[in-house]
Amino acid sequence: MLARKIIICIFLLVLPRTVEAVSYKELSRIKQNFSVILVPSDTDPFHLKSILSSIVPETEVSDQVVVELHQRYPLNEEKMAFYISSLSDKGAWPDINYEDKKRSGWEPKLHAERILELVKLYYSKQTPYYQSAEVETAIHKALDYWFISKPICLNWWYNQIGIPKTLGTAFVLFEQKLTSKEKKAAISVMENAKFGMTGQNKVWLAGNVMMRALLQNDAGLVKMARDTIVSEIVTGKVEGIKDDWSFHQHGAQQQFGNYGLSFVAGMSFFSGIFSGTSLAFDERQLGIISTLIDQGYRWTVWRGKMDVSSLGRQLFHHAQVHKALSLAFSASELGGGESSSCASVARNLLQENYGTMDQNPLIGHKHFWQSDYTIHRRPHWMTSVKMASDRVVGVEMMNGDNMKGFYMADGATYLYQNGDEYLDIFPLWDWRQLPGVTTFRSDGPMPVIQKYHPRNAVSFVGGISNGVQGVSAMEINRAGIKVRKSWIFMNDYVLCLGTGIQADSNLVVTTALEQCHRKGDLKVLQNGIWNQISNQWHAVSSEQRFFHNNVGYITWGDSTSCVAEVAQRSGRWHDVMQMYRPQSVTGDVVSIYLEHGVSPKDKKYQYLILPAVSETAVKNFNLSSIRVLHNDEGAQVVYLKEEKMYCITAYQPISFILTSGCPLDIYTPGIYMLREEGGNCNIWCTDPTQDRDIINLKFNSKEVVIPLTGRKGQTININL
Repeated sequence: MLARKIIICIFLLVLPRTVEAVSYKELSRIKQNFSVILVPSDTDPFHLKSILSSIVPETEVSDQVVVELHQRYPLNEEKMAFYISSLSDKGAWPDINYEDKKRSGWEPKLHAERILELVKLYYSKQTPYYQSAEVETAIHKALDYWFISKPICLNWWYNQIGIPKTLGTAFVLFEQKLTSKEKKAAISVMENAKFGMTGQNKVWLAGNVMMRALLQNDAGLVKMARDTIVSEIVTGKVEGIKDDWSFHQHGAQQQFGNYGLSFVAGMSFFSGIFSGTSLAFDERQLGIISTLIDQGYRWTVWRGKMDVSSLGRQLFHHAQVHKALSLAFSASELGGGESSSCASVARNLLQENYGTMDQNPLIGHKHFWQSDYTIHRRPHWMTSVKMASDRVVGVEMMNGDNMKGFYMADGATYLYQNGDEYLDIFPLWDWRQLPGVTTFRSDGPMPVIQKYHPRNAVSFVGGISNGVQGVSAMEINRAGIKVRKSWIFMNDYVLCLGTGIQADSNLVVTTALEQCHRKGDLKVLQNGIWNQISNQWHAVSSEQRFFHNNVGYITWGDSTSCVAEVAQRSGRWHDVMQMYRPQSVTGDVVSIYLEHGVSPKDKKYQYLILPAVSETAVKNFNLSSIRVLHNDEGAQVVYLKEEKMYCITAYQPISFILTSGCPLDIYTPGIYMLREEGGNCNIWCTDPTQDRDIINLKFNSKEVVIPLTGRKGQTININL
């Protein structure tokens, strides 16, 4: 009887693992899925491979997402022939610097990538090299060199994530051809990756563990790795997917195009790898990823280019193009092609960015309240604003990446029409005059981003949206500059206001309206006639109008010193991203900026951006339709006649009379939009500090208390 009880207890202890364990048949299916997904084929249902083939491949690549995108290029037989013929007897390639010490763009990784390419070549039926003995010999030689030399990078990421990720894929595909000695060495390489860390790093590491488990036929470990991967498909954690559908990594830092894009690409890949097995992603998990794409990523991409402010520190050559296309592939493959809801999201994304429509169908206004990031989309243009606060990290510098981006989150305002306004402009930029940014003018070295995390010293940073229009505001106290900024986003323009500009340096302070590639002539309106600016134009005036590339810029109000110029510039990618070789590039750049003088005190500005318009429309634009009621220390208040709307950034309590004669008293500092209609008042508001529990105001002598619990930082809409 006792023996029977012991047997039953042992059975019950073992049963959960037996029930949940992955069968060896399913392990074989997972390995088959690797081959189906990774070995090149002719299938191209969304024509993305043809789009990729039209893009010249990069010669220097560090970004893992771009590495994997390049692995999708059709196999180049000439390049493969070089790999085979140039491989030394020891299994090394002469054009790779195996002694490289860079922390980003580490050259020995090319050896691992070439092994993977050769493995794909070996199994691809598209070329004469299919199951070629010559290719197989080259693979074994290259593997042998890696196993013996054991290259180590100074950057942990390559050792634990990048190399095991690339070689692990090759090991799984080539498993049947590995000798017992090679398989043991392969498992040793994969053992550099262990469970741990957070966000996308956690997913990468778990994926590497999963590939090791496949090589070891350890079904339990495969399931453990899979469960670790899907544990990150949740919202609301410190890092990862946020409730506003942005993505954070390295603390409270928006990482759409860096870690976040790797997250989406990885989850899409794993959803295909596990399809057809008991480990397949369920509808809830697929729904979270597809919603992240639909309500997050779709907003950041315009005509196949990702917004500069979404790239993070990864300001690589052609980064906007590569990251957008990587997203498109990931969206199209999410769910292994078996989810209709995922396919619908993918079709929308592809239609908006790679379709033939004249105008963009995703129209609206969105503020990512957990990332201090705003997107405004219209049928023919898009603009973005990137901010930072004492809650949100603005930008980072790491491993030689983003050496000049100190001011990238100080209100950088980018405008897109055809999408290539800033494509590959990074070596040519004056990084102290990024569009929308107020800072010092200097020829000295850029400030260094300390500890990789520049923050703004204040909490008053945020935005509101009614779905179509919106207001964003940012109080800046950082690096010797103080300023209060507001952006008002309407159907046909963006109004930009600045007040309280102060600086603690004897350098001239400027605010940049634009700094982009030259696309045609830059013109200034003088005495009713548009005149071309050939070099630099400078004037002090209460109103100036400029036109460039179907965009109008109008600055008006107090007499202001304004500079507009067209200049050929040269620069080096290496100075921005140190992984690149130090080679110079040149290009023509258009700049428009305001000068606030040396050590300004309480200076202000107001300017208008009119996208997708004609010269005539800019010339005839009636500024009286925009009434700037306040642009001072207490508030920035604008009444828009055509919209019959007030846009208010109240830094302190403020009272005024509306056009209807009704008094409005705002007791709680914040951001507000309101529209009076038929005796009622429709109000959108938020507390940008995200510290308060209520918003308190009085409309037409009626006290109003708006609770914020559970909605801090978000737009709240009420009707009075």
